[in-house]
Amino acid sequence: MHISVVHSSGILLCLIPTGFPVRSVDMQRATDNITIRQGDTAIIRCYVDDKVSKVAWLNRSNIIFAGQDKWSLDPRVDLVTKGQLEYSLRIQKVDVYDEGSYTCSIQTKQQPKTSQVYLIVQVPASIYQVSNDITVNEGTNVTLSCLASGRPDPAITWRLLNPSAEPLDGEEYLDIIGIMRTQAGRYECKASNDVATPDVKYVNVVVNYPPTIKKTQSSETPVGRNGTLRCEVTAVPTPEFEWYRDDKRLSNTQSMTIQISGTTTSLTIANVTEEDYGNYTCVASNRLGVQNASLFLYRPGTGRDINGSACVSQSLWLLLASFACLFLKC
Repeated sequence: MHISVVHSSGILLCLIPTGFPVRSVDMQRATDNITIRQGDTAIIRCYVDDKVSKVAWLNRSNIIFAGQDKWSLDPRVDLVTKGQLEYSLRIQKVDVYDEGSYTCSIQTKQQPKTSQVYLIVQVPASIYQVSNDITVNEGTNVTLSCLASGRPDPAITWRLLNPSAEPLDGEEYLDIIGIMRTQAGRYECKASNDVATPDVKYVNVVVNYPPTIKKTQSSETPVGRNGTLRCEVTAVPTPEFEWYRDDKRLSNTQSMTIQISGTTTSLTIANVTEEDYGNYTCVASNRLGVQNASLFLYRPGTGRDINGSACVSQSLWLLLASFACLFLKC
């Protein structure tokens, strides 16, 4: 902001943070407030006429310059003089402790006169503390924190960077009551006070939840052909899978192949025989729970739905066997 301040006695006082537009101020009013950003250079210009015998710069009640003599020990402060009529004060790398009243004081043959400007130093928003990435179980209460400093005080906003990325109701602290799996993801904290570009930090939140079998695929397979059963699950952390035929846990053999890819598993039976037809069970488990579903390998023409949703079995033996394998790592 480039500020020109005109005093009727012949003193011209102005503050010029580099590169800002000009506005005029009437010095008949009270001391004008001037705003500058931390780190910029401020030039407070004071123009005097040829009737002035003495001139000085003061900050609050401290003398900075008396004539050409520098009283301040601050190396960032110096005079800018162009001809006998300019007596300006330059402050480089302005900081918050430079804020305050600056006075150009002159002595004429008639009487002393002064002109003042109050310097306000703004500081860009800066986030100095933010929550670490966290992993929680579904249903847990979660509080994320984001602390920032700046002058003026910054406003803090939160977003969950899902496709909608809508603002969330929170400031320094974001409370999530009974977090759900749909609330997992990357949270953005933004601190802004219009002094500079907002400061942004991120918190990754992982939500654990038990397996849910969302899709199964049975197989209609003639004798002598290969049949494949598939089971797709959602779960965090990634589940472990098991396949059963009646009460027997299945494993890879020459005629049977179990494949696992992330949250999907398949059971392929080679060269199907009459004895292979029937009910198979897919079991998905992680440390939060177990779920299972029935799938069918059947001969053509029996009319079963091979793309149906999961049929969840509640057989006690299967749940007990699954938990035992989960904790005993069988």
